[in-house]
Amino acid sequence: MSDCARAHPDHWALEIEMLLRRILALLLLFLSGCVGIPENVTPVSNFNLEKYLGKWYEIARLDHSFERGLTRVTADYSLREDGGVRVLNRGYSEKEVKWKEVEGKAYFVNQPDQGYLKVSFFGPFYGSYIIFELDHEGYQYSLVCGPDKSYLWILARGTEIGDDLKKVLIERGATLGFDTSKLIFNVINLRL
Repeated sequence: MSDCARAHPDHWALEIEMLLRRILALLLLFLSGCVGIPENVTPVSNFNLEKYLGKWYEIARLDHSFERGLTRVTADYSLREDGGVRVLNRGYSEKEVKWKEVEGKAYFVNQPDQGYLKVSFFGPFYGSYIIFELDHEGYQYSLVCGPDKSYLWILARGTEIGDDLKKVLIERGATLGFDTSKLIFNVINLRL
């Protein structure tokens, strides 16, 4: 041990404590940033989870590495025993000629009547799942985003939606600042 360390052991303990606090603060900032809401986006209110459960088909999405190359993408939502939501995402890789799926879990960030959840597919790391447009009557379509405007999905209960509805949803996303010119329209061929 150096003379300096022996002379000021409290100093080193304080330095280590300060460093650990900074690391913890950065980690908390990183984790909380992933469940944020993009500017001008408001989660739907009067949300009913029971009506939202079940299978949804991805009509369109902005590209991300975790879905790259997948077609026929679906998301299936069901209740978990702990009160959360089981999320099962599934898609077909033409390149690998096989189905891929991943299971995650989701929980409400605020109230259960607000379309604002956090979802995790990888351990303790969560990302936002924000439903900001929804067919409140029949729960037949929704617009969903993540923590920033690089994430956007158009989901529906069926494999297709009408052109008029598609146009309205795309315009809604564009109005809020999503780059809808980069949407990838999902190919859903259920014969496989």
